[in-house]
Amino acid sequence: MQPLYEGKAKRMWPTDDPQLLRMEFKNDATAFNGEKKAVFEDKGRLNCAISCLIYQLLEREGVPTHFVRQIDATQVEVRKVRILMVEVIVRNLAAGSFCKRTGIEEGRPFTRPIVEFCYKSDALGDPLINDDYIREMELATPEELAHLRGAALKVNDLLGAFFAKCGLRLVDFKLEFGRPESAPSTIVLADEISPDGCRLWDLQTGERMDKDRFRRDLGGLMPAYEEVLGRIRRQLDA
Repeated sequence: MQPLYEGKAKRMWPTDDPQLLRMEFKNDATAFNGEKKAVFEDKGRLNCAISCLIYQLLEREGVPTHFVRQIDATQVEVRKVRILMVEVIVRNLAAGSFCKRTGIEEGRPFTRPIVEFCYKSDALGDPLINDDYIREMELATPEELAHLRGAALKVNDLLGAFFAKCGLRLVDFKLEFGRPESAPSTIVLADEISPDGCRLWDLQTGERMDKDRFRRDLGGLMPAYEEVLGRIRRQLDA
């Protein structure tokens, strides 16, 4: 059987139910739009476990997602959605590409979260776009865009508070959304939420606990992900 879709970090497989898919987390790691690549044993398991716990947390807080259930250590069942071609990034502190574009020092906190939109296109390098681009490219209506912004900020509030209890600072993160085929008029959170797409810094030491350890050749990527998973589990069990 061939996957319906294979991306940098996941594969999507069909199921017996046409409204459901099986999402498999791979051990592959990529950075800089796929220019840097590596494989880390257990990465798929860790990202799957973290993403499942986060999505269940968000569902309990009233954020609709595509998550249905965890199948095994590296696979989850999700609702089949049509992914919106607008990625949403929420930034609480200056880091990554924001610093490269502006020259602002890394770690500077913002007076309020910054919301960015990117065009989901690997071929174009996921370029930054604004409301006017989205309108003219017909990627989303103004109402849908307002919904994406509001949902992303709600997720930021929820996860920022939760990660703080885990001793982690939520620096920034990327979200993807989609329309379920079973309910195309609605929009739900899709893809994954893990240290691959979130910057997480230790509140006490400032140590990076995310994919920047791979991007910057800091080493210790899997121990950092394991620590994040452990902190999440301990907080949920508290």
